[in-house]
Amino acid sequence: MSGVSSGPHRDLAVSVGQHSAAGRKDVNQDFHGLLVPTPPALGLKGIVVALADGISSSAAGAAASETAVKSFLSDYYATPDTWSVKNAAQRVIAAADSWLYAQTRRGRDPHDADRGYVTTFDTLILKARTAHLFHVGDARIWRVSGHSLEQLTEDHRVVVSAAESYLGRALGVTGRAEIDYQTLAIAGGDIFVLTTDGVHDYVRPREIAAAIAAAGDLDAAAAAIVAAALASGSLDNLTIQIVRVDSVPEGAPADLLGDAEGLDPAPLLDPPAEFDGYRLLRILHSGPRSRVYLAVEAETGVRVALKVLSLDLRDDPAQRRRFVMEEWIARRIDHPHVLKAQPPARRRSHLYTVMRYVEGQTLTQWMRDHASPDLEAVRRLVEQLVRGVQAFHRLEMVHQDLRPDNVLIDAAGIVQVIDFGAAKVAGVVEGDPRIDPGEILGTVQYTAPECFLGAPSTAASDVFSVGVIAYQMLTGRLPYGDAVPRARTPAAQRRLRYASALGVRPLLPAWVDGALRKSVHPNPLRRYQALSEFVHDLRYPNPAFTDARPPALLERDPLLFWRLLSLILGIVALTLAGILIAQSPR
Repeated sequence: MSGVSSGPHRDLAVSVGQHSAAGRKDVNQDFHGLLVPTPPALGLKGIVVALADGISSSAAGAAASETAVKSFLSDYYATPDTWSVKNAAQRVIAAADSWLYAQTRRGRDPHDADRGYVTTFDTLILKARTAHLFHVGDARIWRVSGHSLEQLTEDHRVVVSAAESYLGRALGVTGRAEIDYQTLAIAGGDIFVLTTDGVHDYVRPREIAAAIAAAGDLDAAAAAIVAAALASGSLDNLTIQIVRVDSVPEGAPADLLGDAEGLDPAPLLDPPAEFDGYRLLRILHSGPRSRVYLAVEAETGVRVALKVLSLDLRDDPAQRRRFVMEEWIARRIDHPHVLKAQPPARRRSHLYTVMRYVEGQTLTQWMRDHASPDLEAVRRLVEQLVRGVQAFHRLEMVHQDLRPDNVLIDAAGIVQVIDFGAAKVAGVVEGDPRIDPGEILGTVQYTAPECFLGAPSTAASDVFSVGVIAYQMLTGRLPYGDAVPRARTPAAQRRLRYASALGVRPLLPAWVDGALRKSVHPNPLRRYQALSEFVHDLRYPNPAFTDARPPALLERDPLLFWRLLSLILGIVALTLAGILIAQSPR
C-alpha cells in the first residue's frame, strides 16, 4: 500500500507500507488496519493506523485483535464530528475493551485472562498537524529519528526474571484498561513505525531505519524488515506498519466547515424581496455582525430565519468561518431546546445561513414583561436552558455567548438556545486552531472571569453564564455589577464581591441564593462542575447552603453597606470635631 495519498497538498497526505506474517506459528494473531478517509472526514477525524497483537496463550487471541482493530476503524469515524480525537478514541477503545472482557466472562474460562479475549492495541491518528498516539500492551509506536528509531510508547510488560514476563496492561483483561495517550506535532517527511514484538525484539532500531531509508517502496521495506526478523530467529507473529507524512495542511482546511471562501456573502436587501429561492418578508434583527430576515422557502412554503453577514465583516476570513460554523453546529445537534437548521432546498449561490423560524420572544423581552417573576417560573425556564446547554457539552462544545438575547421562548413556553457563531468545537479547533483564536467572543457581562485572564473557555465558563442569567431573571441585576470585565488580573478577581440576591429579593430562600453564588463563583474550580447539580440545588435545599450563616450586608447589598459606613464615619467625624471644639481653650 505504498504511496497511499489522502488528497492535494492543501490536505494531509501520507504514504503507507505494511506487512504481516504468522512466521513460525500456525495462526497469525496479529491484526492491523488503515483508513484514509475522504473530506470532510479527513479534516474532522484524520487518518487512522491501528495494530493489535492477541495473546498467544489464548485461542481467542486472533479474534480479540481483529475485533479491536476493526471496531476501532468503524466506530471512531461514527463518533460525533464535534468530539476531540482524544475523547472519541478513548470512548471507542473503552467500548471495545468492555466487549472483549464480556466475551471472556461468557467463555469456558471466565476467570482466566490467559485464555480470554485479550490483546494489545496501538493506534496512530494523524489529524491536521498533530499525531495522536494511543497505546496499551507491548506493541510499539516509533518515529524515525536520524539513522535510528525513537520509541514513543512504553511497554506495559512486567518482567519477573530473565526467562519470565507478562503483560501488565491489555484490552479485555479487566474491562477498564488504562490507555496511554500523547500528542506530537508533525511535519512533512516525518516517518512513524508501528511494530509487534515479533519484529522489534529481533531487528534493531537502526536496522529498521536503514531498511526504510534504502527502500524506494514502503511495502517492500516492511516485507524486508519482517524477513530480517524471521532470519534472526523470531518465533512470534510479525507485523509492521510504516507511515510517511507527505504533506500537512497549509492554510485553512477547506473540508472542516464547508467552503466558506468559495461563495460571495449574500447582499443586504430591503424586504419584501426575492432571493435565491426565498421570499424575504421582514427584518427580524439587524446588528453589527449580521442581519436576520423572516423568509419563506418558495418551493415548500416553510418559514425560516435567513441570516446574512453585515457589510463590515464580510471581508474578514475569521468572521466568515464563524458564520458558516453556526449552521454546521445546528446540523449536528438534534435537541428540543436548541434551534435547528433548516435543510437546504437547493444549492446556494451566496453565503448565508438558514435556520428554522420560531415564533416567540427572547428571554430579554420576557424579563421586561416579568420584572419580579415567580421562583417556580424561573426554575422552569432555567431547567430548559440547562438541557439545551448540556446538548452542547455532550458534543464537546462550549457555547461561549449565553445571554438573554440568545435564549428564545416560543408561544408554548419552550426554551431554545440560539446563535452558535461564537461556539467552540473541540473537534474543529483541532483541525484549524485559528477558528478559536482565544479572543472573547461573547457578551462581556455574561463572560466568565477566567476568560479575561486569557484562559480557554470550558464548560465551566458556560456554567457561569447560565448562573448570571438565572440571577438576573430573579433580581434584574448582575451578581458582580460591571466589575467582572474590568477584573483582568488574578488579584482583581479575588477582590470581586458577590452581591447576594437576598438584597433584592429578601424573601428568596437562602439556599437558592447559595446555589446562585456557587454557579457564578470567580474560580471555575469552585463552581458547579455539572449544570445538573445547579438546577437540582435551585429546586431542592442543599444542606451546605441551608446551614450556612446569613450573608453579611456587604454581600447582600454592597451599595447600602458603603452608604451606611460613610454615614457612620461622618457621624463619628462630626462627634470627634465637636469634642475637640469643646475641649479647645477659649
